[in-house]
Amino acid sequence: MRGAIIGFVVGAWLLQTQAELPSVFFITALISASLLLVVLSRAARLQRGRFVLLMAAGVSFGFAWAAMVAHHYLADELPREWEGRDVTVIGTIDSLPNYFERGVRFNFDVEQVLPTADGAVPELPGRIALSWYLAFAGEDMQKIGEVHAGERWQLTVRLRRPHGNANPHGFDYEQWLLEQNIRATGYVRPDQRLALKNERVAAFVPSFGAVVERSRGWLRDRIQRLLQDQPYAGVVVALVMGDQRAISQTDWTVFNRTGVSHLVSISGLHITMIAALFAQLTFALWRRSFFTTASLPLRLPAQKAAAIAGVAAAFVYVLLAGSGVPAQRTLCMLSVVALALWFGRITNVSHVLCLALGAVVLKDPWAVLGAGFWLSFGAVGVILYATVGRAQTVEQRARPHWRIALETATRTQYAVTLGLVPLTVLLFGQASLVSPFANAIAIPLVSFLVTPLSLVGSVLPAPLAGWCLWLAHWMIEWLARLLHWMSALPAAVWIAPIPSWWMFALAVIGTLWMLAPRGWPMRWLGLFAWLPLVLNAPLHPRAGEMWVTAFDVGQGMAVLVETPNHRLLYDTGPAYSPEADGGNRVVLPYLRARGIHRLDGVIVTHSDTDHSGGALSIFADMQIGWTASSLPSAHPVVQQAPAHRPCVAGQTWEWDGVRFEMLHPTPEIYQSERWKPNARSCTLKITSGRHAILLPGDIEAQQEAELVRNFGSELHADVLLAPHHGSGTSSTWPFLRTVAPQIAIFQVGYRNRYGHPKQEIVERYGELGVRRLRSDAAGAISVRFGEGIEVGEYRREHARYWYGR
Repeated sequence: MRGAIIGFVVGAWLLQTQAELPSVFFITALISASLLLVVLSRAARLQRGRFVLLMAAGVSFGFAWAAMVAHHYLADELPREWEGRDVTVIGTIDSLPNYFERGVRFNFDVEQVLPTADGAVPELPGRIALSWYLAFAGEDMQKIGEVHAGERWQLTVRLRRPHGNANPHGFDYEQWLLEQNIRATGYVRPDQRLALKNERVAAFVPSFGAVVERSRGWLRDRIQRLLQDQPYAGVVVALVMGDQRAISQTDWTVFNRTGVSHLVSISGLHITMIAALFAQLTFALWRRSFFTTASLPLRLPAQKAAAIAGVAAAFVYVLLAGSGVPAQRTLCMLSVVALALWFGRITNVSHVLCLALGAVVLKDPWAVLGAGFWLSFGAVGVILYATVGRAQTVEQRARPHWRIALETATRTQYAVTLGLVPLTVLLFGQASLVSPFANAIAIPLVSFLVTPLSLVGSVLPAPLAGWCLWLAHWMIEWLARLLHWMSALPAAVWIAPIPSWWMFALAVIGTLWMLAPRGWPMRWLGLFAWLPLVLNAPLHPRAGEMWVTAFDVGQGMAVLVETPNHRLLYDTGPAYSPEADGGNRVVLPYLRARGIHRLDGVIVTHSDTDHSGGALSIFADMQIGWTASSLPSAHPVVQQAPAHRPCVAGQTWEWDGVRFEMLHPTPEIYQSERWKPNARSCTLKITSGRHAILLPGDIEAQQEAELVRNFGSELHADVLLAPHHGSGTSSTWPFLRTVAPQIAIFQVGYRNRYGHPKQEIVERYGELGVRRLRSDAAGAISVRFGEGIEVGEYRREHARYWYGR
C-alpha cells in the first residue's frame, strides 16, 4: 500500500512537469497498465518485488489521474473572442470577499449568462474571479456593491483568460488559478451607461459552501470589529479562520526571516490540539453519563465517542481554515487513527502518513507543486523519523514528567529545524538561522495561549470575547517586537543559491544520518554531506560574457544585467498594490533563488510607477552599491536610495571589460519643466565585446531624434529594449534604422489597457527583419552575450500544459 501511494504522488508530480497533456487513449493505456501491475504484484513472491510493482502501478495511475483531472478543468474555458467584451451574468458569490483600498475581490459561480445587445449568448466558465473597483462617474465616486458569500448578483463584467507573469523562481499564477478551478478573471463594469445594472438578486442562496464561507466571513468581521483595526488583527484572523490576506508584507518578511510563518496560520499542531481537546472533553462527559439514566457507555464505548468528537471538531476547524494542505493532511491523519480505533486495528505511523499523502493528492493533484505540501509532510516525516520507536533508558524514564516533556519538545524542534534545512534551501534559496530560538518562544506561546484565546474569543459573547481577543493580540504584539529584533540581526538568514538535485539529495542523506538513533556510528559525518549545499556559490557569467534578463513584470520594465563580478538592475517593475510590486513579487524572489544578496547599481529611469514601483522594496531587502535616476529630489525613491546620483548623458564606467554609457538625458532637460517624465528616461548602452544592447526606457520620438543626431552610427546595438513598450509615439523609422537591432524585446502586460505594443510598431520592426520577443507571450527573456548571442524564453524552456490556454 505504501509503495502504491508513494508512486501515485510521484506520478501526479510527473504530470505537472509536462508541456502537453496526454491523449485519452494514452490515459486509458496507463490505467490498464496500472491494473495489470497490481495483478502481477499479487503473484510476486518477494516482498521487494511486490513493492516495486505496486509503486510502478501507483506512478502509472497517479499520472493518469492527474491528467484526467487536468482535462476536466481545462475543458471549461473562456473563448478567445469574448476576451475584453462586456457580458452580463447572474450567479453567486462563492468565496470570502477580500476588501482592499480600491475595491473588493471575490470568486463568482456563474449560473446564467444573459444575451448581449446582438442576441449572442457566450459560453463562459462556471467559476470566475472578479474585482470590483471604485470608479468615477463624472465628479462623483461610484460605490462598489457590498458583497457577501452566498448572495446572488447580476453583474456586467469584462473577462480575460487566465494569465500571469512567468519568471524563474516566481509564483505561477496560471497554475494557481487552474488549481482553484478558476478559468477566467475580470472586473465588474461600472453602472454608468449600462442597460443592465449591477444589483443583488437574492440575499442568500443556501448551499454547503455558502454556509461555510458566510460563517468564515462572520468570524472575520467579528474579530476585526472587536479588535478595532489593531496592527496584528490580521494574525488573529489567520489563526482563527485561515484568512492571511490582512497580514502586511512587512510582517510576512519578518515571519519568514525568523522561520515562524508556519505558526501564523491554522497548522497541523493547532488542529490536533483542538481535536484532542474535544475528544478529551467528550471522553470525560461520556464516561460520567453512565451514572445518569442515559447510560451512554453501554451504547457506545467512550473511546469511540471521543474519536468521533475529535474528528468532527477537526473537520469543522479545517472548513473554517479554508482547507489548506497542512489542514487537509492533519484531518486525514486524524481520520485514519480514529477509524483504526473504531475498528480495533493497530495503526502504523508510516501507513497513516502515506494515506494522508495519497488523500491530499487525490483531491488536488496540483498540491505537489506547492511549497506548503512538501514542508507540511516533510516536517511530519522528520518528526516521525526522529522520535517514533526510539527507546528510553531507565534513567530517562525516571525523570519528572515536565523534564521529559521539555526534552521531547527540544529534540523535536532540533529535528525539525535540522531536517527541513535542505528542503527550505531548495524551495526558497534561504534558511533562517534564528529559527530555533524564535520557534522555541513562538511555538508554545502561539499554540497554547494565543490560538486558544483567539478561538474562544471569536465565539464568546461580549464583553468576554473582546477581553480574550485583546489579550491574544497583546501577546502577538509582544512576540512581534521580539521577532522584529531577531529579523534585523545581520546573520538572521542564510541566503544560498537553489541547489542542484544531487546537492539536495546528498544533503538529505546527511540529514538522515545525523538524525539517526543514538548509537548510530559517527553521526557527525552527516555534516560532510552538507558541504556541497553550504559551499554552493551563485552562478555568474564567465570572462568575456554578459547576461541580461528582462523580467515578465506585466506592464512595466525591469532588466537585470550581469557581468562576471557585477550586477546592475535597470528599472524595478510596476506597483501592483500598496503591498505588492515588481520588486517583491518578481525581482527579489529571483535574486534570492540565485543566491544574490547585492546589486552594484540600480537605475530607475523615470518616475512612472511602472518603472519605479518596485524600487523601495528592493532597497529594503537588498544591499545596493549606488542608485541613478532622473527623478526629482523630493521623490520617495530618491529619499531612500543609497548613494543616489542623477542620470546624465556622458557618464561611463566599465565592469569586467563591459562598457556602460549613459546616452540620455542631457543636463539641460533637468532645467526645464516642459518635459514629461518619459522624456527624462535614463538611456543606457552596454557593450560587451562585439555586441551591444540599448536600454532606452520610455523615450519618445523627439528624444530618439536627438540620440540619432548626437550619436549617429554609435547608436547601433544588436539587442534593443523597445522604447516605451512599443507605443505609437516611439520606435521611429530613423531611430530603428540607426540602431539596426537583430532582436527587439517588448516588456508589456497581457492585454494591457494602453494597447502596447501597437500593431503598426510591431510590423515596423518586422519590416526591418528584427526578431521580436514579447514578455506577455514569452515570459522572462534571457539574453547571453559571448562569442554570439543566445536568447531564452521562459515559457518555452519551462513549458507547462496550462500555459497559453
